[in-house]
Amino acid sequence: MKLQRLYSLTRQAIDDYQLIQDGDRIAVGISGGKDSLTLLYALHGLQRFYPKKFELQAITVDLGYEGFDLTPVKTLCERFLVPYTIVSTDIGKILFQERRETNPCSLCAKLRKGALNKAAVDLGCNKVAYAHHKDDVIETILLSLMYEGRFYAFPPETYLDRSGLTVIRPMIYVNEADVIGFKNKYKLPVCKNPCPVDGYTKREYVKNLTNKLVMDNPQFKDNLFHAITSSSVPGWSSGNCTEEN
Repeated sequence: MKLQRLYSLTRQAIDDYQLIQDGDRIAVGISGGKDSLTLLYALHGLQRFYPKKFELQAITVDLGYEGFDLTPVKTLCERFLVPYTIVSTDIGKILFQERRETNPCSLCAKLRKGALNKAAVDLGCNKVAYAHHKDDVIETILLSLMYEGRFYAFPPETYLDRSGLTVIRPMIYVNEADVIGFKNKYKLPVCKNPCPVDGYTKREYVKNLTNKLVMDNPQFKDNLFHAITSSSVPGWSSGNCTEEN
């Protein structure tokens, strides 16, 4: 995927759901993975020509795993002239040494989001951008159907009433395959995920299942995505949703 294509898909989602307004200061959650780095590229590029003016603040929540080097991310942010903050935590230690979680993903996500949101507020941001792409939406629908018995996916925009932050997801129209192509084409400085359970989660299982279903029906992912965008699930028809954080 070329840079202009990334700009086009991201801008379309922003326009469709009114994700950015004049004067927004947006915290970009940077994990060091391909998705969040692609989001940083997209928002940095849009800053230059999008009619509504906004600021960016990159934030990484460091989970405390030994040897996790974020120098390449810091270098990229310096090149883009985007302020970068690393939030040091003991989340990894809490999950695997203190609590010894066998299924740590849910608690890890909650702790990471809490640390990210607090940092965003402290840094004067009113919005937080997550790097969820189209495949994430599809996999969330399947996870909800299989394990919760409901038809649900996170909306493009969510207002967190306790913190006053608004979460936006500008990459919901971007396929993961295109993100991978973008990472390779532009040589993104990806930092390997040090999590001990990376690749062994329910989401990874659903990702593999989705790929098998696509082999039988190439339109499967597009059809499922259309089902959520045309549904009455909160946030997808109106472009906004409120929840506690």
